[in-house]
Amino acid sequence: MVSVDRIRRLLKAGLALLLAGLFLASLLRPVVPGPYDPVRLLGLGDGPSAAMLRGTLLEDPRPVLQSQASKGAGLPGAAVPACRALLETAGGRTELQFEPCPNLRQGWRLRVTGSLRRPQPAPHPLLAGPAERLARQQSWSRLKVEQFQVLERPPTPVLDLRRSIAARLIQAAGPERGGLLAALVLGSAVVPLPLDLRQDFRASGLSHALAASGFHLTVLLGLVTALARPLGRSLRLLLAAGAMLLFLLLAGAQGSVVRAVLMGGAALLALEFGRRIRPLGLLAAVVVLMLAWNRLWLADVGFQLSVAATAGLLVSATPLERRIKAWLPAGSEGRQRRWAAPLAAALAVPLAATIWTLPLQLLHFGVVPAYAVPANLVVAPLLTPLTLAAMGLAVAAVLLPGLLQPLLVAVNPVAQVLLAIAKGFAGLPMAQWQLGRPMPVLVALFALFLLALVVPGLAQHWRRWALAGLALVVASHLLLLSADQLLLVHQDVPGGGRDLLIARHQGRAALIGSRGDPYSCQQVSQLATGLGVSRFDWLLLLDPVASSDPACWKRLAPLVLAYGDGSIPLAAGERLASPGLEVEALSMDSHGLHLRVGKRQWLLLPDRQALWSWHHSGKTRPEAVWLGFRPRPKDQRELLAAGPPPRWLWWSGASGAGPSPPAPWQATGISGSLLAYGG
Repeated sequence: MVSVDRIRRLLKAGLALLLAGLFLASLLRPVVPGPYDPVRLLGLGDGPSAAMLRGTLLEDPRPVLQSQASKGAGLPGAAVPACRALLETAGGRTELQFEPCPNLRQGWRLRVTGSLRRPQPAPHPLLAGPAERLARQQSWSRLKVEQFQVLERPPTPVLDLRRSIAARLIQAAGPERGGLLAALVLGSAVVPLPLDLRQDFRASGLSHALAASGFHLTVLLGLVTALARPLGRSLRLLLAAGAMLLFLLLAGAQGSVVRAVLMGGAALLALEFGRRIRPLGLLAAVVVLMLAWNRLWLADVGFQLSVAATAGLLVSATPLERRIKAWLPAGSEGRQRRWAAPLAAALAVPLAATIWTLPLQLLHFGVVPAYAVPANLVVAPLLTPLTLAAMGLAVAAVLLPGLLQPLLVAVNPVAQVLLAIAKGFAGLPMAQWQLGRPMPVLVALFALFLLALVVPGLAQHWRRWALAGLALVVASHLLLLSADQLLLVHQDVPGGGRDLLIARHQGRAALIGSRGDPYSCQQVSQLATGLGVSRFDWLLLLDPVASSDPACWKRLAPLVLAYGDGSIPLAAGERLASPGLEVEALSMDSHGLHLRVGKRQWLLLPDRQALWSWHHSGKTRPEAVWLGFRPRPKDQRELLAAGPPPRWLWWSGASGAGPSPPAPWQATGISGSLLAYGG
């Protein structure tokens, strides 16, 4: 006879398998545009194509730089009134590009006309491309708006309330303090925060304080349940449900917010009715159900970090707290000191969250906030009271805006202390430890071995194997970082191509770039972070047009030679050099260069003039060549006939309409990259 317990276990296992099946189905089902998606208007081409669309704005238009709006066409990088916003049509979504930025609001219905095209993919995995960014938002096209008409302005009370709270707090307390207080209530995703403030909180490991998350919901539910304690259960649950719904509406239906609300609601019900729940099982069920509903949340970095941090707190916080207490020095007669227990608890929470989110930070950013644990320990006493105060200020901003200034007198000093802590930790040496973005397989192994060390109940010999595996993964990543290599990143842009050549030797790097505009500098910064390069040894910019932001380039390297800022070009035989990285000019009448990366020699010919000059120089061809343009068949034959078959022959740009280039030629395509390892 089958026992009741066995039946219960079988039902639980069946439910778990069902949820896992839904999860896997959501992952395996490809995300493709619908049959009436705006991108279908382009057919098999990429555009541009004239189009007229009708739909609803899914967000307020957000400002972007001109260089971003035009895909970095080499134009001056000063900010211009250009904006972008997602439009929901009857068949799908598209991103609208406005110039100048219009006064439109989320929820308004529009009719827009303009040029429709497919977004350009990123030329390299370490760069953020519009195609990848929009695909995560279920959009596969962009429309450069030429004309628009507002068809309907439906009421949007929740959005108006959100804007009103943020605007009044920022107006009353300033961009930094007001933005911080607004983010503690609404989340940074819907609050216009200064870029420097975001960077300081990211570098200090305090980004979670600005993001709407389970912490903020816990503070809100704690306040509501404490105030409603004398009331009956039904009224308490009704008030708590109202608070969670308000939190969801104000913060937006982001993956991390939805997860926090679902888990918070389930935990509250279990507490009120005296039922036991398994928090880790609840987290797994919530995640699987959410992904079955919307599998695109899986690609949301905020959702990933939220789930990982929550799992870390549920699994590892308590065991880590016990270990820390055991490591702390004992007092007289072997008794534990009074401060040991609260200190261990305070340390265990950020340590567990940091350990569990570390693989994701490496995978997505290649950067580790080195002082995340001490920074969180220092700000822990401030976050709860400041979050409660910010919620009170938000209520005052809506109901009694005249009281904001008097109330801010007491809150401003605490907010200023939190800002000072974030800036202080962000300003410390190696606040952001740039390790580079490892290969995904290394990240997976790193996560497996790292978590094996902190998950309780694992046998000691397995921990030793995990420690050895962890050391092997780290050594493999460091070995890849120290290898000699040359990376070419190319994009076809109006007015010519943009080429970035990054040479690396024993962990150091140098750059040769064809453009000196701020957008190129932004891309180089992203590549440097992803490659684990803190600063370049030197930069050589061949662009004859001066950069509008030379300070950006100077932050990347101690030595910058930019032809556009009046620097004298390298004369024949002159060189820029650091150990293992050296570039030498071939002649005075061209930009042809000879590059040495470790023992590997490269001939760099950015234009046809450089190729012509090299042809007439009589010099032998190295074993590797790069051309910054598509060579003619005659050029290809001459370069192949100039000596032994080379190992690499690269050109920037598309292969053309004819047959594939003969070996060993390789083309980047209109937006792509090539990588060669030295030997």
